[in-house]
Amino acid sequence: MKALHILAGLLVASVLANIILIAVFIPSQQGMISQLVDKTNTLDMENMQLHTQLDQQNISLQSYASQLSFYRLTPAGSSTGQPAPSSYVTGYASIEAPAVTQQIVQQNTNGFITQSLVQNGSMMNISVEIRPGEGRVLVQTTPLMGIVFQDAANTAVYVAQNKTGANLLGSDVIFSITAKNQVSSVDGPSAGALMTLVTIAALKNQHIDPAVTLTGTIDKDGHVGAIGGVIEKATAAKASGKTIFLLPKENSVIVQYVRKATNYGGFTLVERVPEQISVRDYITKNIGINVTFVDNIDDVLAASLK
Repeated sequence: MKALHILAGLLVASVLANIILIAVFIPSQQGMISQLVDKTNTLDMENMQLHTQLDQQNISLQSYASQLSFYRLTPAGSSTGQPAPSSYVTGYASIEAPAVTQQIVQQNTNGFITQSLVQNGSMMNISVEIRPGEGRVLVQTTPLMGIVFQDAANTAVYVAQNKTGANLLGSDVIFSITAKNQVSSVDGPSAGALMTLVTIAALKNQHIDPAVTLTGTIDKDGHVGAIGGVIEKATAAKASGKTIFLLPKENSVIVQYVRKATNYGGFTLVERVPEQISVRDYITKNIGINVTFVDNIDDVLAASLK
């Protein structure tokens, strides 16, 4: 009988211990696990942002490599190699261009201090004036943005001359770029196709459809190349009243990180996994602007000039 009382006491003690374990220890551990999961998700987001930065910088490097190859093949001080003409060419055109601004923001997440790159879309005005001069290509930016647009401007003028047959050795081509905020250096090359468009429009005295804007790099052969910040730029274009957004074909797919929840014995692990999505479908549904893909400057002209 005494043994039964002892066993009963042990059983009660065991039940109480399990209740305490369930009521106190497990929630505490679950809280720690939740914090670790949050920290892991934060690190995943930072990693995704770093990959985005790296991709955009690679785009810039590829564009600069193309520019360097172009300059090595082009005689210094001349874009065509032709003798200076006795006459000059004049013209003017402008267009609103989408761009990306970048800002580093500090956040406090469950006691962890993290830094993240915040990207926002914005619009800038790019105009070109062609007037009597000495065959120079000049870029003026407000606010001051260094030389990030100069290489793209030089290539844009080279392609525009080849496309129109114009000789600009007796003219200066002056690009004016005005933005509300400092534009990332990544967007210098990204404005190449647009700068080519405005130059051709000025040379041919044609109007650019005000409903259109575009983004994309340009190389000496007139190919329109990939850019970064597609979603941010589409959002800015829509907000400015544009209805047609021209994008490089190489940007037809993007990687989006989606939340995925998995249950492990009562615990829920939430992670972000990469998923490829159609850019046209995403922008049309979530932003509400029509997307047209372009591969070269001829595609751009067909979609933009009236």
